[in-house]
Amino acid sequence: MTTSLVLGPMMRYVDETSASIWVETRSDSRVTVRAGHGTWEARTFAVHGHHYALVEADGIEPGSVLPYTLEIDGAQVWPDPASGFPPPVIATLKPGKPLRMAYGSCRTSVPHDESGNRTHGVDSLRAYALAMASGHGTANGTELPDMVAFLGDQVYADSTSEQMQQFIRARRDIDEPPGEELKDYEEYAHLYNLAWSDPANRWLLSTLPSAMIFDDHDIRDDWNASLTWKKGMEATSWWHGRIVAGLSSYWVYQHLGNLSPQERATDTIWQLIAGRGDEAELDLSAELDRFADRADQDPVSYRWSFCRDFGDTRLIVVDSRAARNLAPDDRALLDHEEMAWLDGRMRGGFRHLLVATSLPFLLPMGLHHVESWNEAISEGAWGKRPARAGEKLRQAVDLEHWAAFQKSFRQVADMAAEVADGKRGPSPETVTFLSGDVHFSYVAEVERSSGSRILQAVCSPIRNPLPRLMRYFGAISAYGLASPVGALVARSARVPDPPFRWKRVKGPWFNNNLASLEVAPEGLRLWWQTGVVDDVDELHPRLETVASLTVASRRENTGRLSGRGFDRLNHRRAARS
Repeated sequence: MTTSLVLGPMMRYVDETSASIWVETRSDSRVTVRAGHGTWEARTFAVHGHHYALVEADGIEPGSVLPYTLEIDGAQVWPDPASGFPPPVIATLKPGKPLRMAYGSCRTSVPHDESGNRTHGVDSLRAYALAMASGHGTANGTELPDMVAFLGDQVYADSTSEQMQQFIRARRDIDEPPGEELKDYEEYAHLYNLAWSDPANRWLLSTLPSAMIFDDHDIRDDWNASLTWKKGMEATSWWHGRIVAGLSSYWVYQHLGNLSPQERATDTIWQLIAGRGDEAELDLSAELDRFADRADQDPVSYRWSFCRDFGDTRLIVVDSRAARNLAPDDRALLDHEEMAWLDGRMRGGFRHLLVATSLPFLLPMGLHHVESWNEAISEGAWGKRPARAGEKLRQAVDLEHWAAFQKSFRQVADMAAEVADGKRGPSPETVTFLSGDVHFSYVAEVERSSGSRILQAVCSPIRNPLPRLMRYFGAISAYGLASPVGALVARSARVPDPPFRWKRVKGPWFNNNLASLEVAPEGLRLWWQTGVVDDVDELHPRLETVASLTVASRRENTGRLSGRGFDRLNHRRAARS
């Protein structure tokens, strides 16, 4: 493979007639994509000495599957004939085709050898890539998905691997703040390279469209957990450089590819790229740094959330990190503008409404109660001294999910219930929250006797399992007696009961996983898969199904499928899997 291509190509936004292909190149260059009878070009732009291009391939027939090649300054650099992987393709959406997608979160970048697999488990994404490349699809013989959604912690800027630390040591004193954590854009660029350069994953990302949203570790653990946390970070000598580098690199490596051509046309940074002359490469370093600083200081100035419709299914991807309002008198997980944006998109008229948010909306009931209690005492329900203790506990054990922002939780819960009850247009079959973050996977359902099913389906981690002791602690604190005890604790701080109750349908399980879903005639199918090494062949894991279920509509034949019938149906399907 020629060294003129640093990273990519990555297939990003794809619709019925267009596709966006992202690349990082070694130097100022012209990038060309050829597929079928089409040829599309883009000039690179520069950020802090790195060079990028986003090629917009348009005018493609809906439902096309076109092998493509990538050229840099006229020389073909992708695919690599010696790679052994199938040709990458541009696969545009077919009108009316039901959505099929994969999703997950939390993936560390360590080697895929015996040592890496022992400490971090088999990379589920890589096992998935190898299964796709070998023609086994998603391990059940079905066609490949329309996209994969990465729901946070695509990179770990605060918990770095030995490879990343070697890079840091080569350029600065690692004993000086921020130590082993990332400091600037150059280090972020190297971290993304480590995350996406493995040959199998690189091939996967070159052919499977992807969408992404950040979570805390893309920036730092507990990012924007509270105003106290934020002030503490801002008091350090290195935080400003970190947040600017984190958000500017996120825009380049992750967010840019989320945007549709229409959305890019209104993006202020992309307008600079699209409006440049073609004589010289545009250097965006200063402008992008100013943009990132502004986005951090004034979250209302930029929106990271996005929404996409796939026929009869709507996918809303929600920023649950940068859009927070941390002011004590108006504390919210989503500020007013972001909540209004979400409110405008939480609508019926779709068969399925999918809400992807890195943080689980419906935590296990025990954890939900503990987080709501912690928010109350941290904000002064028991006085100043307990508030200080509550803040320390909040940061120590990551009590900062939706449950710890009760006002926002209740607003979104009301939206979901109104959609499910048909008050925002014809009710869908499901309102399903897709999430990650917690390093275990599970499915929960709101207890309802009518209307749409409201569910939470978590897939976490892709590759970063909890230590075994933490697994036991997590299961005990989330389930069993934790729920009634947690409810009593929450009431002691005068936290109102949740607007509805929910129960565990499946889980928890703690494997490295990549989840998939598809809209099927019988309902919404979900399954979780993990990589398994056989015969000590660390480099060729196979893909194995961990759990599966089908969420059927309540409308079945002449009546409704009862909750007990739903459980029996899932039990039979799980047994067959």
